[in-house]
Amino acid sequence: MARWLPRSTDLTRFCQKLNRVKTLEDDMMETSFNRCLSTIDLTLLGIGGMVGSGLYVLTGTVAKEIAGPAVIVSFIIAGFASLLAALCYAEFGARVPKTGSAYMFTYVSVGEIWAFLIGWNVLLEYMIGGAAVARAWSGYLDSIFNHKIKNFTETHVGAWQVPFLARYPDFLAAAILLVATAFISFGAKVSSWLNHVFSAISMGVILFILIMGFVLAQPKNWSTQEGGFAPYGLSGIMAGTATCFYAFVGFDVIAASSEEARNPQRAVPRAIAFSLGLATGAYILVSVVLTLMVPWHTLDPDSALADAFYRRGYTWAGFLVAAGSICAMNTVLLSNLFSLPRIVYAMAEDGLFFQVFSRVHPRTQVPVVGIVVFGLLMALLALVFDLEALVQFLSIGTLLAYTFVAASIIVLRFQQQKGDVPVPVAGSRPNPEPHEGPSSSELKEYESFSDKLQLVDRDKSKEQREPGQLKAAFEPYLEFLSDFYPGEVVTVAVVTLMVSAICLCSILVFGNTHLHLPTWSYSLLLVLFSLGFLLSLFLIWVHEQQHSTQTFQIPLVPLSPALSIILNIYLMLKLSYMTWLRFAIWLLLGLLVYFSYGIWHSKENLREPQPQRVSARYVVFPGGSLEERVQAVQPSSQPATGLPDTDIDDCKR
Repeated sequence: MARWLPRSTDLTRFCQKLNRVKTLEDDMMETSFNRCLSTIDLTLLGIGGMVGSGLYVLTGTVAKEIAGPAVIVSFIIAGFASLLAALCYAEFGARVPKTGSAYMFTYVSVGEIWAFLIGWNVLLEYMIGGAAVARAWSGYLDSIFNHKIKNFTETHVGAWQVPFLARYPDFLAAAILLVATAFISFGAKVSSWLNHVFSAISMGVILFILIMGFVLAQPKNWSTQEGGFAPYGLSGIMAGTATCFYAFVGFDVIAASSEEARNPQRAVPRAIAFSLGLATGAYILVSVVLTLMVPWHTLDPDSALADAFYRRGYTWAGFLVAAGSICAMNTVLLSNLFSLPRIVYAMAEDGLFFQVFSRVHPRTQVPVVGIVVFGLLMALLALVFDLEALVQFLSIGTLLAYTFVAASIIVLRFQQQKGDVPVPVAGSRPNPEPHEGPSSSELKEYESFSDKLQLVDRDKSKEQREPGQLKAAFEPYLEFLSDFYPGEVVTVAVVTLMVSAICLCSILVFGNTHLHLPTWSYSLLLVLFSLGFLLSLFLIWVHEQQHSTQTFQIPLVPLSPALSIILNIYLMLKLSYMTWLRFAIWLLLGLLVYFSYGIWHSKENLREPQPQRVSARYVVFPGGSLEERVQAVQPSSQPATGLPDTDIDDCKR
């Protein structure tokens, strides 16, 4: 029976396969794409992804039903929370200018299976998001013509009464997606130019709304007679923040486009900062003028801005608002169709997804197979499916990606940079040059092992620390942490931090409602998990970080990524159980694809050395003095050549 059980070495090798990280090329600027996008192009792509239909619909919904005029504060808090995630994306996009966004960032720092699951969820997120926006675009245009398109379709095609299917086939939504797919396949420059046109119209309409809105503003609409500024209190503001947070999820299109940026080290951080700042300002100012034009409790949630102008006697302004809304939805569609094929390309290029999606058209220099296939799938979703039940699924995929990117920032910051050589320990003797025996190139294969040995007679006070090592100031108090490899304690602390954050947020969300915990146990668990979170944060902080690089770095690491992690987990736990159920089913499908295809075709799997039967054993002999000597003992088996055994000199440090 025991012979059928896997050996510990097999389990270890299997876990190493799951957690292997991507090997980056020496020249990360080399690409099969066309590096043609400037900072302005990336900024407008980010604005197009964030300032969509939410500006015209979300502001009125949150103001009337959740927060009142205090929706302004909700957008400010949501913008700050999004800034934490955006800064993480900005650092990664500058340091790793490769397409793939959160998938790529997770792959180079955390591990393969986690990167695949992030990419797998992002695929569904973009498909559902693009199809949902297309249906909203169709419905908005149909409402302008008094629902004539819907009535014609139901009369001549028919209506369905099937669960999960739309009431009628939305041919208009499918058609706009096919047209957008055709434009995207012409290349990044054509997509960027089209996005410029729609973004310019949308921003012009927003500017008109702000000017006319402040002219028509009436401060009495914030007075106590109308319910006051914050009629739902602090709880309403925070609930509004959770809803408003999803208005800023489009900035990752900039990171996904970094492989097509001319100068990604500078353009990506700047574009993320500019686009997020402009989008946040637009949401805040539109919320101000909307709640000042008419009383917040009289807003129409479906078309708040157009209805507000109509009630103030400016019926013609409603047509401008409708035009701006349609152009804003077009930019969101372009953003989704632009990002999705590039993430699929990155996964296929790494061997984790089907290889056909890694083909790049030689003339347009875009992944045309992925664009066409996923454009058709998105059009099919918009044509026949009822997407209202699936729209909430978008949130969990985005928040999970934000969480892993924030954790990846911490792990990467405390790792040794590629190409760094180990720093010599002050006071230790250098390796002597061998006069005979193996050459220096042959001795180099043992260098990685000997470098990890800690010499007990080193001068610790003068040592220059590597990233991931304990800071010299804390070594007298935390000396036991010096026995670990650089970065090992940080990795364990990051895992502990995430577990503590999950437990802490679970108590906050479910402690009083679902678990019905007594006050004393509720408070005790909050204190314990808070201490676990803070202790993990402290253990990360007492280790050395990478030295400043020429690219952008997020400030206050590990505090900033840790705050992003706990906020994202809190928002994920606020989602409904049906969302989690659908998420679990989609994850199982992803694991099936990974274990049946990805793990075997991964390029990192091909780079792994094949197991050999002859291995070297390292034996450490303590000497009479305070130094350690390493002797490599060769196995007794030798090739059948009749050659004598070769002794290998002791390597001394």
